[in-house]
Amino acid sequence: MPIANSHLFPLSLLLAADVLLIDRISKWLILTHVARHEAIRIAPFFNITLVLNSGISFGMFADHYAPLVWASLSAVIVGILLVWLYRSRLRLVAVGLGLVIGGALGNVVDRLRFSAVVDFLDFHLGAWHWPAFNVADSAICVGVAVLCVSGMLESSQRPTESSRP
Repeated sequence: MPIANSHLFPLSLLLAADVLLIDRISKWLILTHVARHEAIRIAPFFNITLVLNSGISFGMFADHYAPLVWASLSAVIVGILLVWLYRSRLRLVAVGLGLVIGGALGNVVDRLRFSAVVDFLDFHLGAWHWPAFNVADSAICVGVAVLCVSGMLESSQRPTESSRP
């Protein structure tokens, strides 16, 4: 088993903790200052709207499974990501995993506290609204994008069969 890169692992955990803290603070502010389903217009394409999402991504499977099941599944996934992070030697992978872990933990806390995830970022084009999301969701999406870029960069640097001696 590879030994953890001595500085990447703790820095990635710090990034995850920062994401979790920013997520918790933003959700606390929304829960204390915005009424449920109230739309506060910020820009012609963006509102702040408090939505409690009892489903998974974009509200899928709402009310079909207990929130504890989703929280447990997320916690298992975070455990797997922590093992991957511990073994990682690449900075981009560590950053991506830190973002995903912090975001996942932010949503796990919501499921355990409220049996739903607190969403509030509402982007729209006219009457068409993208499903509301939050800071944790944003961190997860950016983290996955960073992991994809890292994977593409790593694979482009590997020698191909034809270039091997």
